[in-house]
Amino acid sequence: ASAIFVGVYEPAKRKLLEMFPENLSAIAHLTAGAIGGAASSLIRVPTEVVKQRMQMSQFKTAPDAVRLIVAKEGIKGLYAGYGSFLLRDLPFDAIQFCIYEQLRIGYRLAAKRDLKDAENAIIGAFAGAFTGALTTPLDVMKTRLMIQGQASQYRGFIDCAQTILREEGAGAFLKGIEPRVLWIGIGGSIFFGVLEKTKSILAERTNRSR
Repeated sequence: ASAIFVGVYEPAKRKLLEMFPENLSAIAHLTAGAIGGAASSLIRVPTEVVKQRMQMSQFKTAPDAVRLIVAKEGIKGLYAGYGSFLLRDLPFDAIQFCIYEQLRIGYRLAAKRDLKDAENAIIGAFAGAFTGALTTPLDVMKTRLMIQGQASQYRGFIDCAQTILREEGAGAFLKGIEPRVLWIGIGGSIFFGVLEKTKSILAERTNRSR
């Protein structure tokens, strides 16, 4: 999923940056992040569905989960909560990558040099943690919709939000925010740190081969 995301995001970003003036680069980064997220969702949603069903002890193994979900619910069962997933992950990807890219641009201008590996990792951690906190309510609703299976406790995204608010109160939308911010912050640090290091290595090898 990450490979698909980066493979779509990077060329989309380059193309959009050519289309938008420099002062609107944030729009290019937002849009490219959303496009990359939409492409990777074709892989991320089924794996997320299987993972969460297994965490709820509905299945013992991933192959069993895939086989039984398809048998009982059809292929669409592997894409349960797809709309809510997009409502969470498209804003997440767009915001996270926009914050990351804009912070890197600002830092590079202020420092008047390229960023070091540790600096990329720190900016990635901040972008991930901030976006993770911001999108926690969407993640709560996405999880509820994905794990309901055939029970159909919720009729859709709006009904899910209304039911949670009515039965559990507004605080329920922030359940799990601390571990979410922690692991997404750590993940962002590793992802962006490795991404930028890999890009620099590949760029050096390309230049040497010319």
